[in-house]
Amino acid sequence: MSDSDTTRRRFLATLGLTGGAVVLTSLSATSEAAAGATNSAAGQPATGPTTPVAGTDTTPVYLGSFSWTDPPGRGLDVGSRDTDGTITATDTVAGVPDASFLAFSPDRRFLYAVNELSPTGTVTALSLTDPWLPSPINTASTQGSAPTHLVVHPDGRFLIAANYGSGSVVVHPLAEDGSVGAATDLVQHVGDSRDPHAHQVVIDPLDSRVIAVDLGADSVYVYSLDTASGTLRLDQQLRLASGSGPRHLAFHPDGRHAYVLAELDSTITVLAWDPTTGFTTGATISSRAAGATGENFPAEIAVSADGRFVYASNRGDDDIAVFAVAEDGASLTLLGTESTGGAWPRHFAIGPDGNHLYVANQNSGAISRLPRDPESGLLSPVDATTEVPGVCVVAFLD
Repeated sequence: MSDSDTTRRRFLATLGLTGGAVVLTSLSATSEAAAGATNSAAGQPATGPTTPVAGTDTTPVYLGSFSWTDPPGRGLDVGSRDTDGTITATDTVAGVPDASFLAFSPDRRFLYAVNELSPTGTVTALSLTDPWLPSPINTASTQGSAPTHLVVHPDGRFLIAANYGSGSVVVHPLAEDGSVGAATDLVQHVGDSRDPHAHQVVIDPLDSRVIAVDLGADSVYVYSLDTASGTLRLDQQLRLASGSGPRHLAFHPDGRHAYVLAELDSTITVLAWDPTTGFTTGATISSRAAGATGENFPAEIAVSADGRFVYASNRGDDDIAVFAVAEDGASLTLLGTESTGGAWPRHFAIGPDGNHLYVANQNSGAISRLPRDPESGLLSPVDATTEVPGVCVVAFLD
């Protein structure tokens, strides 16, 4: 990524900064990536409290953060989520800088983090033998700059990452011990009117294709992964509206539809998916409330487990938009929006029980919890927050 690209991303990240959120529930945390695949001797397990006391019913949650925010984030924290959905503590894992996205192995034995660094990004593997004390295994270069997303292939043998800064997609083999090997393939995207910026990679649920969303190329790419060689073959490049800036995509549980969120024009486009013919475009709808004004840069999109609702975060409006999904999955209807109670909601996740939605408010440095009605899909105002400086991603183990 060039200096100008880096400056632009960090400038956009500060738009709408309104100061820290009111803290209702928080406990402060205690407080060099290699060019190729190397051991992480500098990486250490999480500091602070060890596994919760026997008999307590808590589960771990992992929180990635940026180091360049004010105050700076710590890279990777471990949180504790109790039975009522409250995140009550965070502890830091050393040696995992700028963890902008997180992914688990299919068996949940390993956690992987992309380290959004320039000019050369990295990915870090961590053992979850004790999920409360993630232990870094090794770090490998993503062969590009500023990686923003990653996914583990369903067979558990490959990791694919998106290099935002250099506009490329990289494939890494994974060993039995969870370590990340040197890249086996690197695919360079090409933009039309703008430089390419691959922002997300996901796996299609029907045929295990690799789907890459590129904000700069205004395209969704479909690849087949050769699991013998660890290389990608391009099957389709779906071009979306010029200047729309597609950022993230989420599949419906039926596997036949997906919803792609565009950062630059604040829209969601419905896509029909067929593993034989690829994607076809459907209706497009705004990600914002009617009458919303001012600059806005949507970030994350997710579908409820039952497939009835779609959620999207708006950075600028600083809210979560809630949409009802038609029975056939082919259209969305806006139900309403709810404030995130913070600034710049880069990521969010629906809690494992479906009763809360957790938002990573990057610029106000806090995770906010919004109650969710599983029947109506609607959200209620924030009822708790946990301070995590520079937080940019939330990932639940269960």
